[in-house]
Amino acid sequence: MKESAVYIRMRQKVQVVLEQPVTLGTVAQIVAPPALQKKLQMLVIYQVKPADKHLIVLDVMKAVQHIQHVCPGIEIQTVGPAQSILEIQYQKKKLAPVYFVLVWLLLFIGSALAIMNFHEDVSMQVVHQKIYYMVTGTYDNQPLILQIPYSLGLGIGMVLFFNHVFKKRLNEEPSPLEVEMFKYQQDLDQYVVIHENKETEKKIHGD
Repeated sequence: MKESAVYIRMRQKVQVVLEQPVTLGTVAQIVAPPALQKKLQMLVIYQVKPADKHLIVLDVMKAVQHIQHVCPGIEIQTVGPAQSILEIQYQKKKLAPVYFVLVWLLLFIGSALAIMNFHEDVSMQVVHQKIYYMVTGTYDNQPLILQIPYSLGLGIGMVLFFNHVFKKRLNEEPSPLEVEMFKYQQDLDQYVVIHENKETEKKIHGD
């Protein structure tokens, strides 16, 4: 590494609050000589304003401009992402217990109806009756010896599939839902970077 070179890597996403002065050390990792690195980490490159609403995209070129302004002539090397997304955190409203109960009931009833409709479509009760008849040789309209373990297994299978018991993770492997949410967040971030960053577009204006 050259003695006077500065290496910066923009962070993918940073959480900020209103009226916060955003420093270079907040939005980027910096590698430089110790004295210079400390100075650059405290360099303010943006001020969060109410007009910014929820998301802000900071381009790496903005960071380079600020560095060159305070340290003219210095060599700057950028690595990693070219933008950093600032997500403004607002004070969250407390969820009233009555709303929590209503949402819980809505999800519970919706899930129960979905499972029951699926079982009705595939005639699950008839399948259990036939399995019971094949094993025992007798017919039972309600083979509870199969239906009860099946119901318990359905709940246990859901817990294993989503890899969570309330807030506790069963193992370090992400669940399919978490993977899909991660992909969705990546697509969302990419959309924000392209459409919210004015530096990525250049329109041709007529005379």
